[in-house]
Amino acid sequence: MRRNETTREKMRESERQQAAPEPMTGAQASDLKRLADEVHEPTVFAKDLSKQEASRRIDALSERLRLCDLPPHTD
Repeated sequence: MRRNETTREKMRESERQQAAPEPMTGAQASDLKRLADEVHEPTVFAKDLSKQEASRRIDALSERLRLCDLPPHTD
């Protein structure tokens, strides 16, 4: 009986986390704002992003900047 209660509690906690995603951190907001300014796309930044979405956008912008910094390909 105890095991089922623990499983139910975990399921409820998981549902709560999915229903209300955590907001991005201050560090993420700062990084995202800087990167958005650097690539001249201020609309990429939004104050109400979740941690997960902010992380995804930061990764995408960082990769874009990294690709721009690579030397041109020559044959």
